[in-house]
Amino acid sequence: MLEMYINIGVIFLLCCGLVLFAGGGIGILRMPDFYSRLHPAGKLDTLGTLFMILGLAIYNIDWHHLALGNILVSLKMLLIVVFIFHASPTATHAIVDAGIQAGMRPWRKGEQRRR
Repeated sequence: MLEMYINIGVIFLLCCGLVLFAGGGIGILRMPDFYSRLHPAGKLDTLGTLFMILGLAIYNIDWHHLALGNILVSLKMLLIVVFIFHASPTATHAIVDAGIQAGMRPWRKGEQRRR
């Protein structure tokens, strides 16, 4: 019975991650300029990764026979999430700074959108 609830929770987390990744992809395609596109790219992929890896880390653990090896692998997965939570905003900030240095102007309402 416990395994069924764990599987339902894992499926829920993976579906949430999938929805966030899809929203990020759609946001990148639909936003009007460089700076606006970085917002879904930086936020939604980070949160989608959290949900996906959290679901996989929970699924990895054998809840009937807790083995140290499986728990350590799950902890390593969560450390990957911590690294992504630090690296993704830093990388997004660096990309925005590079755009500013290159002279890219933000989109303003009423301007024609370039493709």
